[in-house]
Amino acid sequence: MSASSTSVDLVVHASDSEPRVKQAPTRKGLGTPFVYNPSSDGTDENLVVLLHGLGDTEVPFGKLGKSLNLPQTATLALRAPERVPFLYEDAFQWYESFDPMGDLLERPNPSAGLAFLTNGLKHLTTHCGWRLERIHLFGFAQGGSLAGEFALAQRAAPLASVVSVCGPLLSFPTLATPCTGTRVMVFDRVSAERSRRKVDEDARAWRKGFERVVVEVRQGGEGMLRGREEWQPVMAFWSDVLAMRAPEGAYGVSGS
Repeated sequence: MSASSTSVDLVVHASDSEPRVKQAPTRKGLGTPFVYNPSSDGTDENLVVLLHGLGDTEVPFGKLGKSLNLPQTATLALRAPERVPFLYEDAFQWYESFDPMGDLLERPNPSAGLAFLTNGLKHLTTHCGWRLERIHLFGFAQGGSLAGEFALAQRAAPLASVVSVCGPLLSFPTLATPCTGTRVMVFDRVSAERSRRKVDEDARAWRKGFERVVVEVRQGGEGMLRGREEWQPVMAFWSDVLAMRAPEGAYGVSGS
């Protein structure tokens, strides 16, 4: 599967005279339940879109987005569009993940998730006033894989950044030159289920697909980031990629 074959065109707005507070998204526009948190400091300069893992919902990631309290940054946690089969509780997936016998697919096709995310970002850029270069994706596991595949498909209109936590790329980038616009951070774990060799192979795939990739690997642990020590490299990455608008009324002075 070639990620570039799913490339889409999204609306990009000019940066001049943009409102400090963006229009809130709607359920109809996004096509799914969500949790939206505007920036706590009153300046929506960046948007972090949070994509949960397989079998989860938007609720815990909505709480996570609010707790991040990033400067001049709104957060948006989306619910994946498909319910996980065979389960009665609320559990969702970004794309088909199981075969008819209930076993995980070895090579899932993320096309449905990419189309869903494309429509969502169109709503964010046309209705809410966000520019793509101010939108950051944060995904865990399956959500991280979707974030990476979407960014690869958006080579012509790059996003600000992608953070993938334990979410490998599904495709195998073979592009002559990697994507130069979107900055990427990959957080992964070496564990009984994932050997160091597999972690390194996944890191090489990310570096084939993107020019600017930071890889952080931990020994052991479980799933999602836990504690200050594991969050620190992600926060440091965001400090480099988040845009900051000058305070209202501020102006520059140049010397003669």
